[in-house]
Amino acid sequence: MRLMTTYVNDNYPIVIEQGALNQPYDFSKYDFRFAFIDEQVYQYHAVMIDTFLNKHQIKKVVIPSGEKIKQLKFYEEYINLLLEHKITRNSCLFAIGGGACGDFTGFVAASILRGIDFIQIPTTILAHDSAVGGKVGINSKYGKNLIGAFKRPKAVIYDLRFLSTLSTTETLSGFTELIKHVFINPNLDIYRLMNDFKEMNDLKDFHKLESWLTKGIQTKLEIVIQDEFEGNKRKYLNFGHTFGHAIEVVNRIPHGIAVHYGIIFALVLANFPSKFINQYVKWTSQLGYPNDQIQMMDFNFYLEKMKQDKKNKGQHVHFVLLKKNDKDQKNILLIESIEEEALYNTFNAFKAIVGESNEK
Repeated sequence: MRLMTTYVNDNYPIVIEQGALNQPYDFSKYDFRFAFIDEQVYQYHAVMIDTFLNKHQIKKVVIPSGEKIKQLKFYEEYINLLLEHKITRNSCLFAIGGGACGDFTGFVAASILRGIDFIQIPTTILAHDSAVGGKVGINSKYGKNLIGAFKRPKAVIYDLRFLSTLSTTETLSGFTELIKHVFINPNLDIYRLMNDFKEMNDLKDFHKLESWLTKGIQTKLEIVIQDEFEGNKRKYLNFGHTFGHAIEVVNRIPHGIAVHYGIIFALVLANFPSKFINQYVKWTSQLGYPNDQIQMMDFNFYLEKMKQDKKNKGQHVHFVLLKKNDKDQKNILLIESIEEEALYNTFNAFKAIVGESNEK
């Protein structure tokens, strides 16, 4: 499958299929080509990656795996490495890894020499979301992605063969972003997604995944093209992320698993019918989400992190809420300021739903 973005200018292709790295590409216009590769991804896929790099004369730089790469100390280290090689503005970086690798590489590309090209080669389900749309960045001690930029890639090459080595946690973490896209797109049906993916083995079906991942990418692109710099509508893509980011930091759990809990929290906050919420929790439990294993901390820990969310204005916590349109019962999205009392009540209801029994 090949998609093309539809901005006014500077569009880029998105190739999504098994064997996408084997397609013909021409990178010869660049003076220097460097690939930043997640070390864990390289361990599993060294032969496939080296074949691609050697074919296109791309230099290899293996970097620390996952979120730990998104630190200022690594940013300085790898910026200096590139400058030591006398990189020019007519150069290109390749991000081969998950969302964190893409965020980091994209931010390096956006800032070195005031900007050079970069290409996303995502290797996880989660990265189907982060690889498109052009948001790049690193973390601060004050929160995730607080240091960053908007930087479109020159291409996204999504080879589904990388997904074969994902762990159960990585698979579920990525699938959460796909669930999010289905919720926020009124033309997609969450019940159809539930029917297509009933258990973990269904998430190994590349044919099904390619179809739904393509829908997820198209959903994000439709929003991003209308609001590239997150003035309003792009904030809808943060559905599930306000409480999700808080629980990710406080409980130190994977991003996608945290956003999964954030979606449940947001559904409760929006007064979705309890019958649907229970059905959703049951379905995700069947897929393997650890719905009854999260041990919650005191509410104020999460409130502090939610107050640091980038969507907020002043001291008010802003949430992306999903509600039903009275006319056609389709989902509509709203961004609302939520009082602390409502957040506290929702927190208690959320704990009851996910089976929390051992509050610290």
